[in-house]
Parts: sequence; C-alpha cells; structure tokens
Amino acid sequence: MTQPPASLTAVPVRHYGRWITAALAVAATVWLVVTLAASPALEPATVGHYLTQDFILAGVRTTLILTAVAMVLGATGGIVLAVMRLSDNPVLKALAAAFVWLFRGTPLLVQIVFFGFLGALLPRITVRVPLTGTILFDKPTSLVITGTVAAVLALSLNEMAYAAEIVRGGILAVDKGQTEAAHALGMTSAQTLRRIVLPQAMRVIVPPMGNEVITMLKSTALVSVIAGRDLMTAVQGVYAQNYKVIPLLAVAAIWYLALVSVLSIVQILLERRFGRGHHVHTGGAPR
Repeated sequence: MTQPPASLTAVPVRHYGRWITAALAVAATVWLVVTLAASPALEPATVGHYLTQDFILAGVRTTLILTAVAMVLGATGGIVLAVMRLSDNPVLKALAAAFVWLFRGTPLLVQIVFFGFLGALLPRITVRVPLTGTILFDKPTSLVITGTVAAVLALSLNEMAYAAEIVRGGILAVDKGQTEAAHALGMTSAQTLRRIVLPQAMRVIVPPMGNEVITMLKSTALVSVIAGRDLMTAVQGVYAQNYKVIPLLAVAAIWYLALVSVLSIVQILLERRFGRGHHVHTGGAPR
C-alpha cells in the first residue's frame, strides 16, 4: 500500500521589489509636495484670495458653458457625420470623410485662431435671397463672430470630427443581425438607428465620449488666445497686471482639477448605467 503524500506547506512569495518601489514612489511624492508647498513663489495666501473672486467664478462659468455647448453641438454633429460616413451614398460619405480629415488633421489652436480672425478673411457676413438680390442680413464679421462665438465654432467643429469616429465605431460594434431583425419587423432605417442601434452602441460610445468631455473642458483654456473670457483668460488678465504668475496658475489648476473630478464621477456613473448586463473581465488591463 502506498503511503499518502506528506502535506505541503504553502509559502507566500515575498514581493520585496514591489514594496521597495512603493516606498520610493511615496517618498518621491512627499518630497515633491513638500518642496512645492515650501516654495515662496506659490504664495498660498494669494491662491486662497483669488480662488473665489467674482471674475474667477465668471471664468469658470464660461468654461462650463463652452464645454457644454461644444459637446452638445459636437456630439449631435458627430452622429450626423457618422451616419453619413456609413451611408451608401458616395457623395455624403466623401463629404463626411473630408470634414473629419480637415478638423482632425489641423491643430485645435490653429482652428481657434482662424475663427478668431475670420473677419480678416470675410470682412462682412451678407445673406441674400437667391435670384432677387434682396439682403436679409449684412453685418461686419467682427460684430457677429465675437471671441466667444469663435471659440464655440472652433471647439464644436473640432469635436464633431472626433465624435463622428467614436459614434461610427460604436455603431459598427453592434451586430448586423440586430439591424436585419429590425428591418424584418418593418422598421425604417431611421427607426432602426434610433431605437435599436444607438442604444446598444452607447455602451461602446460612452467611455471615449466621457474622455472627450474632460478633454474639451481642458481644451477651453486654448480660447484664451482670442480673449474667450474663460477661466484661463481671467487668470491671465490678473497675472498680466500683478505678475503673480505661479499663484494664479495654481488657482486655475485647482479649478480644472475640481471640475474634471466631478466629470469623472459622472462618467463612471454613466458607464455603469449603459454597461448593465455586460460583465467583461478585463484582467486588470488598462482600457
């Protein structure tokens, strides 16, 4: 008769390198925080003084408005462009592809400056009735395309290009059998898109679109080059007078971090909402 094997004692693996790395990371973080806090250029009192000033809050409000308007227009236009790119009409497909190529291929800063100085290209905006010559609208471009309007145009059109690709990827991720089944039930293409395809595509669309919202919030800082009245414009207006650059930049950073944190929480909630019923094991890999 064979003897039963002796019981084995499990010895946990010692991850010394992991603990050493963690200790070094914590030490480096503490050193960085202490060094920055001890810098006389930071001036915490100045940061606290300007953090809730009226002009700073007005800049925060403008930043939020720009983000919301640009994302609504960008997402709406992105859906239209995505449908055009997936269309069987070669003209619509080519126009949508050209739009995406143009606004994804040029820097956002260049687009903002272009719309900010649109009056140099088109001195006046004139709308006439075809064949009659009757003028319905005629004003200088500088009065119509203000800094805020130019910012909205640039941010919205740029976002449309990126949103179009995100939505197109989400639509393509939906099984074609869903569309075929909807058509078999007598649904039109528009009904199928609105009721069947888009609701299922949202699970794929929401995460990258959430990132786009956060990116848009930070991108609004670029409109300061055309005096867009956003948070960064308000901060620059102050430190251009008192030369307290670092404290004012710290004020802007605190507000951006606070707003991004709130948007990140909203994004997580939306991902959970649209991801219900889909449990995908990622194995800890980054998304």
